[in-house]
Amino acid sequence: MADAASEKLEMCISFIREQLKIHKQKCSNDAIEPFFLGMNGVQGIGKTYLVSSIARNFREANTATIVLSIDDFYLSNADQTRLATDHPDNPLIQHRGQPSTHDLDLAISTLASLRVGHETSIPSYDKSAFDGKGDRVPLSQWVRVNEKMHQQVRLVILEGWCLGFRSLDNSSLRAAWEKAVEARVRGIGYLGRLGHNRLEDVRYLNEALKGYDVVTNPFPDPVQADGNSDAENLQYVYAWRLEQEATLRRERGRGMTNEEVKKFVDGYYPSYELFTEQLRAGVFEGREGSQLRLVVGKDRNIKEVVQL
Repeated sequence: MADAASEKLEMCISFIREQLKIHKQKCSNDAIEPFFLGMNGVQGIGKTYLVSSIARNFREANTATIVLSIDDFYLSNADQTRLATDHPDNPLIQHRGQPSTHDLDLAISTLASLRVGHETSIPSYDKSAFDGKGDRVPLSQWVRVNEKMHQQVRLVILEGWCLGFRSLDNSSLRAAWEKAVEARVRGIGYLGRLGHNRLEDVRYLNEALKGYDVVTNPFPDPVQADGNSDAENLQYVYAWRLEQEATLRRERGRGMTNEEVKKFVDGYYPSYELFTEQLRAGVFEGREGSQLRLVVGKDRNIKEVVQL
């Protein structure tokens, strides 16, 4: 995996440097706003390693860089419990992960503060709290950036599995769901999960996703490390997650069982089925060249590079 990771890192670094150059040219010398970089990738693709490597590279080049995960904006445990209780029949929001389980107001205010260079507390989320259900870390433990006498942040990286997903219109949503249900009923090669869920449940996610556009609007230059394309298969996420958890069990003595991994990924899979195609086609109209898409195979080696 090291060679595959190095190749992806090299391509991403080159792309980001070019985008930073363009960004600086658009800003006045005394009013350079931080550059916002979005990173999307399916679970298990190696996104965390890639993001941390990118950040380290730019820090070493004296570019103050911070990394935020969309996971850090999950609802508090109390709010997530309330959401699940209010919608007891929707299995897709009984736990954190899907659109609607993030605190968008917190995300928007944090990104807005970073954009204008204010001192900003960076939220953090503890996934181990409440027996794995998770909870937000107390404010007193959040890292502060842009403090006086410290270097101003110039590169903000926001990463997340659903970053850049765009909601569908009602007719497209219904058509996608009906196609999935038909495939499930026919029982011929359907491996997805969308067809196993009610239309009203996936419609709830789709409506919630509309609010996420406000979060991603500050990010005009996303890099998409994507493990699915016309030539590849979304099912890779199951194998990748199984691999990750097997490593955790071997190295730390804990981790999800194979059955728990499948159930975990099943909860995310309807969104992959609904929103990946649009993401792959490009999410920023009129901004040619601002999105980099890396298509990888099951071995995580790059099969195709597309700049949109």
